[in-house]
Amino acid sequence: MLKAIIVEDEYLAREELNYLIHTYSDIEVIATFSDGLEAFKYLQSHTIDIAFLDINIPSIDGMLLGRNIHQFAHPPLIVFTTAYKEYAVDAFDLEAFDYLLKPLDEQRVQRLLTKIEAYATERPVNESKSQASTINLSRDNRIRVTPVEEIIYAEASEKVTEVHTAQGVYIAPYTISELMSKLPSQQFFRCHRSYCVNLSRIEEIIPWMNSTYLLNLHDENDQVPVSRGNIKAFRELMHL
Repeated sequence: MLKAIIVEDEYLAREELNYLIHTYSDIEVIATFSDGLEAFKYLQSHTIDIAFLDINIPSIDGMLLGRNIHQFAHPPLIVFTTAYKEYAVDAFDLEAFDYLLKPLDEQRVQRLLTKIEAYATERPVNESKSQASTINLSRDNRIRVTPVEEIIYAEASEKVTEVHTAQGVYIAPYTISELMSKLPSQQFFRCHRSYCVNLSRIEEIIPWMNSTYLLNLHDENDQVPVSRGNIKAFRELMHL
């Protein structure tokens, strides 16, 4: 049975969607949330198949939550719910499975649920990106099979990513989003659009402008920023 969560801060809308899912599908809603940060914390330790995300929710908005979920090693299907059509383009930029406009149309929801279950039959939802224990990185025309725990942080550089390790700087031949999809989601955090960091390598957290942070890391002279958009999730992860 497929498992889903609903993240929606309006009680009646949350209950309506829950009812429609129960009525028109075999999908099991295993948890509901009114707050984006609470949902993100839950997903750090639970695997699901589908996430129904309202876009306008407290703490972490649905788009930011969706971006973080999309980077998981085993990301669920994402279905956005919104009262605003203009968010549809952003939703598909995140490779969302679909989106629902509010107020919900019962037949539209039913068709979507049928599509989700058909998709899952053809290809199991959680069959996806495998968590790697090693990553192939290159330098000086050589490829180094690098244990992921040796990665300190990574920085986006056009279509490749510079990966900083205790043994030096290497190149990963893919974007930082693609790199994140290959790394353990419990250990690595996308702290900025251009940076991801190994949480176990953080040595010092320094308050910076606009209530953000700079991170000092073990074995590194560089500082890594935490962007405003990721600050709430970071504070929660680091118990700040």
